[in-house]
Amino acid sequence: MSMDAVFRALADPTRRQLLDNLHARNGQTLNALCAEMDMTRQAVTKHLAILEEANLVTTLRKGREKQHYLNPVPINEIAERWIGKFERHRLDALSDLKKRLERED
Repeated sequence: MSMDAVFRALADPTRRQLLDNLHARNGQTLNALCAEMDMTRQAVTKHLAILEEANLVTTLRKGREKQHYLNPVPINEIAERWIGKFERHRLDALSDLKKRLERED
């Protein structure tokens, strides 16, 4: 799996919505995912295929249906490589400041 495939998959807002839907309720069937999206079953299937190719979604067959699961590992690898390496200490400092300000309110 390449990071390029993950970035391409994440670049589309529809695919990000599918990942959000799986994050909210993991292990959904295609029918359940389609019910939450304003598009055809075929379009959802194509988006899921791209997410699977990027290893962001895995599937498990249960009987006649496939259940789709979020795989957060590639996103974590991006966070470690791009955020952690360059900005982690700054983001931690900003987060601490925000928490302090919220407590003062």
